[in-house]
Amino acid sequence: MSDNSNEARIRQEEALGSEKTEFKREVGLFGGISVLAGIMIGSGIFYIGGIVLMRCGMSLGLALLVWIIGGIITLMSGICYAELGAMMPKAGGSYVYLREAYGEKIAFMSGFSNFILGSSGSIAALAVAFSAAIASLMPESAFAGSELMQKGFGIVMVIILTIINIFGIKLGSTVQNIFMVLKMLPIALILICGLFMGTEAPDLAMMPQGVSMPAVIGMMAYGVVATMWAYEGWMNLNGIAEEIKNPAKNIPLAIIFSIVGVTALYVLFNFAVYRVLPYATIVAMIDSGNNYLGTEAANVLFGNAGGIIVAVAMGLAIFNSLNGCVMVFPRTYYAMAKDKAFFRSLGKLHPVYKTPVNALIVSGLVSIALICTRNLSELTSLVAFCGMIFNSLVFYAVKIFRKKYPDMKRPYKVWFYPVLIYVIIAIMIGLAINTFIEDPMTSVIGLAVPAVGLVLYELVFKKQKEEA
Repeated sequence: MSDNSNEARIRQEEALGSEKTEFKREVGLFGGISVLAGIMIGSGIFYIGGIVLMRCGMSLGLALLVWIIGGIITLMSGICYAELGAMMPKAGGSYVYLREAYGEKIAFMSGFSNFILGSSGSIAALAVAFSAAIASLMPESAFAGSELMQKGFGIVMVIILTIINIFGIKLGSTVQNIFMVLKMLPIALILICGLFMGTEAPDLAMMPQGVSMPAVIGMMAYGVVATMWAYEGWMNLNGIAEEIKNPAKNIPLAIIFSIVGVTALYVLFNFAVYRVLPYATIVAMIDSGNNYLGTEAANVLFGNAGGIIVAVAMGLAIFNSLNGCVMVFPRTYYAMAKDKAFFRSLGKLHPVYKTPVNALIVSGLVSIALICTRNLSELTSLVAFCGMIFNSLVFYAVKIFRKKYPDMKRPYKVWFYPVLIYVIIAIMIGLAINTFIEDPMTSVIGLAVPAVGLVLYELVFKKQKEEA
């Protein structure tokens, strides 16, 4: 390798590893935990447990084990992002890692998919779900009976949160911290009261009666897929890496603390439900298609007030997730624009607040367009398949960077390298195959969008970059 090539590689390593930034580093460790846990803990805590239990053959013990396994898989994924975020504390997260590992085309395809479906679809789905949660608090009102009014309210929330996050990462992070604490209060109330006031003695045997070991393993795999929905959002902190104080330390700590804490919360919450509801009641609810075991547990514990407590908790949880998504996702579009591989205006920071103001506005507009044209079910389906393939590529990027940048500072390293990388990639591929089998139409759309992105890159943005 020539001296010029060595010098270029060293300069690239220094640029990627530098903590110098035009952003303001105003998000501390608790703020980072609030972003991740705030996005991860949504309304699913009240009903995904029922889906997991159904897939585990109604075995309470096996279901709890599956929640733990899902958390371990998420932690394995998270520590890959912890190494990448600590060594490359740059805005854009996975886009930056894909760009450096595979080139700009692959990175653009990922970023464009998020722009059109994944990220914008998540914001839109959360906004519509938040409106539905508010409507549940006033079932007799005109608002509850009007899809148009609920969509309008969702649009207003996207606009308000976009404005809040334009006025600085510190303000957006403060809102995230406050609502993180607020939403944990009713959830913690149900959990603690369930553990100590519940009178049931749940049977936690791991093996369902009359089921073979291969069948149990299949049940566990199917159940783990369901838990992945509950743990979704663990990778989003890296998008704001340039705004985190001491990223080499706080990014890994925030990722690990968040995932471990959320795993413990889900396991204990579901166990608390089992302490409150008789097994026969749980079976009857799931057989009838009602998976809201957490809601029923609250009703048993608190009577008529239980429904209100759950509705408030769901509203706060969804709002917390929504604000986190509005805050994080536009940083990817900013990073793409800074590479001159997207609309250049999105690469500008507000002169005072140092936020990607244009990227935030455009992200809000695309999300609003999706709210207007899709219902909640369609939005959540569109988001499902989007990230699995690109996440697998990000995990493998850890191995690529170990060879490409061997001397780069790594404040944090992946455990059990490289075995863990291969294991988590195999799991992601398995999830993608399962999604394709269960919902082929959504999967085809999920593949078509990045393909369209590649065409746009070649016809528009590649030429734009060459002319710059």
